[in-house]
Amino acid sequence: MKIFKKYALLALVGLMVSSCSDDDGLDVLDIEVPSGFSLSAGTSTNFMNSAFAYDNPADWVKGSYDTRFNLGDRLYDHVRTSDNGQNGGLGPVYAGYSCGSCHRNAGRTTPALWSSEGSGEYGFSSMLIYITRKNGAFFQDYGRVVHDQAIYGVKPEGKVRITKKYQTFHFPDGEPYELCYPQYEICEWYADSISPDDLFCTVRIPLRHVGMGQMMALDRHEIEQLAARSNYPEWGISGRCNYITERGIRQLGLSGNKAQHADLTVELGFSSDMGVTNSRYPEEICEGQAQVNQGSMMGLSYEQLDCTTEEMEDVDLYMHCLSVPARRNVNDPQVKMGEQMFYRAGCHLCHVTTLHTRPRGATLLNGTELPWLGNQTIHPYSDYLIHDMGSEIMGVGLNDNYVSGLCRGNEWRTTPLWGIGLQQKVNGHTSFLHDGRARNFVEAIMWHGGEGEASKNVFKNMTKEERSALVSFLWSL
Repeated sequence: MKIFKKYALLALVGLMVSSCSDDDGLDVLDIEVPSGFSLSAGTSTNFMNSAFAYDNPADWVKGSYDTRFNLGDRLYDHVRTSDNGQNGGLGPVYAGYSCGSCHRNAGRTTPALWSSEGSGEYGFSSMLIYITRKNGAFFQDYGRVVHDQAIYGVKPEGKVRITKKYQTFHFPDGEPYELCYPQYEICEWYADSISPDDLFCTVRIPLRHVGMGQMMALDRHEIEQLAARSNYPEWGISGRCNYITERGIRQLGLSGNKAQHADLTVELGFSSDMGVTNSRYPEEICEGQAQVNQGSMMGLSYEQLDCTTEEMEDVDLYMHCLSVPARRNVNDPQVKMGEQMFYRAGCHLCHVTTLHTRPRGATLLNGTELPWLGNQTIHPYSDYLIHDMGSEIMGVGLNDNYVSGLCRGNEWRTTPLWGIGLQQKVNGHTSFLHDGRARNFVEAIMWHGGEGEASKNVFKNMTKEERSALVSFLWSL
């Protein structure tokens, strides 16, 4: 409880200071910003400012853990093929040929929305295509994901065609900004075509794998207490937990766009994204489809497990042990001004600056413990709760109509912002949000609706100098 009281005191200070009003009459926070947030992840902080800032172990990774980290790193970046040798396991249908193909340098590969305007032709498309019936049920021939790639001689389950519309808006001071409205259409279905009248389709691009270990070591009680007290009616904010059942246990969801997983989904990612079987998912993802029979006729064997539990845990260890970039330019006057604007707009009410990890750290999928992740003060800029981001119809707002656990289509987990200012350097792009539709920080902010509407309006009514400063602050994270 002492940990939470420390956080609660910080939040209380932030809410009791003086306020001013924006043009909409909303009381906005005018506070003295806490300092000391440059050590983003405690002892797991790195001080790199390069394309590999996401892809380095923490300093405490030594000895056998360092050896296993490197093994997991190789498996993560390993380019899979369809044969049964050491590099095999790919397919028959899949979305990417390695973890690194979609998570370049442990970050986000350029979204297909901007690179190919649909399913790629070169073995991966850097996106996952989720589908459901409009009543929430899955399609028997497809499951929850349409796999748009396949090995030679096998047909992909479908392909995505993306069209984009644009609309220009203006801030009150006259400065223009533009939003992109992507539309997704699935064609070339493997089985019978599914009528658009009975289809919800949502596209997700990879998440940055920054701070995964710290996320899994979070004090769950602190997150639940945040949900119990994360109610700011004057801002329309009320975050809540997503609880899901995995491995037969009902748990607090933390991982994923909708906090729909309780672990880092290593085994699920290998199975669903690449078609690589393992002890948790021993069956092919297209089990029951003709692809399995076709593969057998081609001499491909589906009787062995492609990855062992030990290998899966090495990948899990790799992801847990990645260090987190420190903040940069923290004393720059514009960055400091932007931090004030971040608090003034109430962004920190969801993008919570300070959290804590539990004493014992994290435990990997096969039981290995990582106590070095324990008892850390971290600054992820997220509450890891789900929030309503707007209930507009699909294709207009951020509601994708896809339910995950308790999380509804219009709800999304607060994205952790640590390391986000290095995404362009690591991955060569500044595409944000679940499908990459926002091409920069301004667009990402202006897509906020629902519980983010009030903060968005404060940002919208800032001066151009204040908006630019807030963006500079985001670049420093």
